[in-house]
Amino acid sequence: MTIGEEAVTEAKVAFRDAAEGDVPEIVALVESAYRGDASRAGWTTEADLLDGQRTDPESVRSLLGVEGSRVMLAERDGRLVACCHLERRGDSAYFGMFAVSPAEQGSGVGRLVLAEAERAAADGWGALEMEMTVITLRAELIAWYERRGYLRTGETRPFPYGDERFGRPRRADLDFSVLVKPLG
Repeated sequence: MTIGEEAVTEAKVAFRDAAEGDVPEIVALVESAYRGDASRAGWTTEADLLDGQRTDPESVRSLLGVEGSRVMLAERDGRLVACCHLERRGDSAYFGMFAVSPAEQGSGVGRLVLAEAERAAADGWGALEMEMTVITLRAELIAWYERRGYLRTGETRPFPYGDERFGRPRRADLDFSVLVKPLG
């Protein structure tokens, strides 16, 4: 099994929308998956690229209860194992804030969450495609998405240097690649 290839998930994963009371746990999950030494237990860490926070309670709260915005949680045995944010953008949906607990990475949970997000966007909003941005230097993560049908559009977007809400860059060459997948 290569980095990012997931084994079959045996235990059932339940999905639900996040509520205000979930915010601290969501922030902790996202931070553990992307920042600091704890994130190195998984393969999705950005710790070599960015210091500081990945998100904060205010940012997560701003996504809740907003028309066309959904924070989806994945739980196994009553504990949060993954999350993502979906945003309706006309005929497309944007997929972001995707985090899987480092202890669960490689278990198949990520693949299940992505598939459920695609289904929810297509069935719930009639989205024709899913869009996301990934740090261009994250070749193994982009390859994981490509194996699930996402295509690089060739478009890049700048990293928000100077806005510490997204972390403190350790490099001066960060940007985002735009990936898209047709749904349905």
